[in-house]
Amino acid sequence: MADAVGQFLARLDVEEAAIAARFFIGRAIEVGDEKRLHVSGRAIWKIVAPMVGAEDQGEEIFSAAEDFGDAVGMLLKMRSAEPEPTFSIRDVAARLREIAEIEGRNSRARKLDKLRELFERATALEGKYLAKILIGEMRHGMSEGILLEAIARMANRQIEDVRRAHMLEGDVGRLVRMIRGGAPTSDADELSADKDVSRAIRPIKPMLAYPAPAIEDAVAILSGGAFALEHKLDGARVQIHSKGGDIRIFSRRLNDITESLPEIVEALTSMRWRDAILDGEVIAIGPDGRPRAFQDLARRLGRRRELDRARDEMPARLYVFDLIALDGELLIDRPYSERIARMGELAAAVGFETVGRTIPDSLAEAKAFYEASLAAGYEGVVAKSLASKYTPGARGRSWIKIKRALTFDLVIVAADWGYGRRKGWLSNYHLAARNDSTGEFMEIGKTFKGLTDEQFVEMTDKLLALKTAEAHGTVTVRPEVVVEVAYNDIQRSPVYASGMALRFARIVAIRDDKRVEETDTIESVREAYERQALKPTATSP
Repeated sequence: MADAVGQFLARLDVEEAAIAARFFIGRAIEVGDEKRLHVSGRAIWKIVAPMVGAEDQGEEIFSAAEDFGDAVGMLLKMRSAEPEPTFSIRDVAARLREIAEIEGRNSRARKLDKLRELFERATALEGKYLAKILIGEMRHGMSEGILLEAIARMANRQIEDVRRAHMLEGDVGRLVRMIRGGAPTSDADELSADKDVSRAIRPIKPMLAYPAPAIEDAVAILSGGAFALEHKLDGARVQIHSKGGDIRIFSRRLNDITESLPEIVEALTSMRWRDAILDGEVIAIGPDGRPRAFQDLARRLGRRRELDRARDEMPARLYVFDLIALDGELLIDRPYSERIARMGELAAAVGFETVGRTIPDSLAEAKAFYEASLAAGYEGVVAKSLASKYTPGARGRSWIKIKRALTFDLVIVAADWGYGRRKGWLSNYHLAARNDSTGEFMEIGKTFKGLTDEQFVEMTDKLLALKTAEAHGTVTVRPEVVVEVAYNDIQRSPVYASGMALRFARIVAIRDDKRVEETDTIESVREAYERQALKPTATSP
C-alpha cells in the first residue's frame, strides 16, 4: 500500500500531492483549520437525501451500506441522471477551502449552500469519497503511519527523517510540500525543520504523558533515573508562540484560540519581542479565586462573542511547564533539565508563571509531594525524566502522569435512546479504547452516569450530527467525541471483542480539547488490568 500510494503521489505536482496526502487519511483541509470547515455527517445527509427524495429512507439505506460514505454514494445513484466526472484534486480542495472561509451573518446557511453545489456536481463515486473525506472516515486501511511510509518512498527519504519532520509539521500536506520543495537529501536536519524555527507561526503537536497508578510505578517506568515532579492541572493544554511582536495561542488540537484568551496575550506583553514556543496549561478561575472545572473553561474557549464578560466572570490563568524553542533555536532534543532551566530564566525576565515543581531525592519525598498536590486540589502529578527529549505527538514513557482517580480518555462510538426521565435523549454511551496497531475502536463498557440534563441535551445534538447508522434503539456514531471516564476497576468480559470491561464507569469530563488519536489505547487498558491487585471476572459488562 505504501508503495502504491508513494508512486501515485510522485506522479502529481507538488500542490496536488500535498492535497492528496490529506485526502488519503480523511483530512479535508490543513490541521488546525478543521473547526472552520465544521461539516457533520448529519449536514451532508440533510443536503443529499432531499436531492433524490429519500428523506424517509435513511435507516433502510444505512442498513444496506458498508459505511456513511457508501450510503451517500447509494443516495446519489438514485438520481435520474448522473453528471459527468469533472472534479480535480485542486478543484475539490479549493471549494472546501472556500466553504471553510465563509464567516459572518448566515454563515452556516451559506456554507451548506456551497456544500450542496459540490454534491450536486459530484458523481456517485465522487460523492461517496467526498463524504468520507469530509467526515474523516476513509476505511481503506491507509493509516497516518502508512502514509508517512508512502511519503518517504515518494521522495526516496529515510522513514525516520520523515517521521521526525511530521512531528514538527503536524500536517501531512505541508510535509509533502516541504519535502518536494527541495530540502537536500543529504541533510536530515534540513528535512526535520530543526533549523527552520524562523518559519511562519505554526503549532507543533504536544508531547503526551503515559498513565501510571502510583508514584512507585512511575519510578519503575523511569528505570530509577533522576526525575522531576510537577503539579498536574485540570485545565486546557495550550502552546504559546511569540514571534516578531505577535503572540498566538494554540489548543492541543492545534486550533488557534488566541481571540478566546485576551488576558493571556496581555499577560505576555513583555515577551512579544522574544522568539519562543512555550508549552503550558490554562485554567479558569472562579469569583472565589479557586480553579473552575475543565468543562467551564471548555465552554469559554469556544466563545467568540462577549469575551469581555467571559473574562470578567471566568478569568483564565496560564501556567507554563516546558520551553520548546527560544530565540530561533529548537530545543526538543535538549534534555528536560536544560529546557526547564532556560524556561526559568525566561520566566524571570518576562514574568509568566510556571507550574509547581520539585526534584525529589527519595521515593518518600516524591510521595510527600504527590500527597501535598492532591491535598491542594491538583489532579495529581506528572513525573518527567530529567534526561528526556521533547517528542511532539508521542506518548512516550519519559513523562508519566499519576492521578488518584482511575480514569481513561475514551471515545463514544454509539449511544442508546433513553427512557423515562431521559426519553428523547441519547443517554447510554458506548465507550471504546483505540487499538494502536489497527486504529480500530474497541468497546470496553457503557455508561449513562456523570452528565447533567443540560449536557445530555448537548451530547444528543452532538452525537446525532455524527450519526452513521441506527438500529434497535442504538445510534452508531463516528468516533469523534472524547470523554474522560472514571471507573472502579477493570474486569474480563466475553461480551466485548476487547475482552475487557470497566466496572461502574461514569463520565467526569467531555474532552473537546483532545483528538481521538490522543485517547487511551486498548493496550493501556490491558496493562491497567494486569496491575490490579484483584482481577475481577464477569460474564457481562
